[in-house]
Amino acid sequence: MKKQISLVLAGVLAAASLAGCGSSSSSTTTATTAAAAAAEGGATEAAAAETTVTPELSLIVASNQTSLDNPYSYGMDKFKEVIEDISGGKIQVTVHKGTLGENESELVEKLSMGAANMIVTSPGFMTAIGVPEIDIFSLEYLFDSFDHWETCLDGDFGNAMKDIVLEKTNNQFRVMGYWSSSVRDVYAKKAVTSPDDLKGLTIRGQSSNVQQEFWIACGAVPQNVAWGELYQALQQGVVDGAENDYTNLMQKEHHKTDNGKYISETHHDFTTRLWLMDGNYYNSLTDEQKAWIEEASEAATKEEREVTFRMFEESKQKCIDDGAIITENADIDIAAFKALATPIQDKFAEENGLTEELEMIRAAAE
Repeated sequence: MKKQISLVLAGVLAAASLAGCGSSSSSTTTATTAAAAAAEGGATEAAAAETTVTPELSLIVASNQTSLDNPYSYGMDKFKEVIEDISGGKIQVTVHKGTLGENESELVEKLSMGAANMIVTSPGFMTAIGVPEIDIFSLEYLFDSFDHWETCLDGDFGNAMKDIVLEKTNNQFRVMGYWSSSVRDVYAKKAVTSPDDLKGLTIRGQSSNVQQEFWIACGAVPQNVAWGELYQALQQGVVDGAENDYTNLMQKEHHKTDNGKYISETHHDFTTRLWLMDGNYYNSLTDEQKAWIEEASEAATKEEREVTFRMFEESKQKCIDDGAIITENADIDIAAFKALATPIQDKFAEENGLTEELEMIRAAAE
């Protein structure tokens, strides 16, 4: 369309130039009228061409986060922007930010039913459908940094996990990208610098068995509290603390409660979230459509990660400005926490045939 408009403008300018060299006003008027008609006709033709592009594919993408200022939101918006551009409008995308459901289980169900085509979700749900290997992403202290996480997920380890998911789910779920919700820390009614500080504390954590095993090894008492009810649970003392990343806890204002204002940078979990698609639906598409989806997914993944890394610092500063008390990562006995996490990692890998994959991760940190 831009090219057509440029040609029309060029025609108008050329006509005006010729008119300026003419000897009579009638010739000028005639040329100008003709140019205007050409411009109007060209614009109409261009608009008609644009409006006659009928989408050959409409995709619904969703996350469970209602905040528009969230890494998932930016990632999905980038996917929509890129795929609609590179497909020339042949693929159109509808983005849902918490409006298809705030619980990830709802989104997984909608993906399975075809009510959504791509979703952002935690990996853990797959353990209940016959993919116990996916819980490797739930192991605490598996990654040492964002760089370490990214190297592993974009390398052989990440590819191996994609293959396992496809095979174990009989192509029901296809990982189109690895996203993150940053790195998780402990926040509680007191500062935590070592496992000893967690003894006897009720901590709201995730439901993964390996994660609960870790908190129990630290001496804490894991509690299951729905995400939407956690603010009240912290405020009323139902739990002594919780663990999550700066952005999510800040957006829910958990740091403003008495049992959430001490944030200790334990950095125990560099999180992995899955940008998922139904594998059978993917296989039903044309090669061209698949290529567009893969290119847009790559761009969306890059965007989501960049926002995640940026918002770590921004959200941390917001917590500080709001009065949260931070214990920096350098002031925490990370070695003591890792000493409890390593045996759990070894046991899990051995039981699930992932010793080689675990070694890939550890080698990448050296």
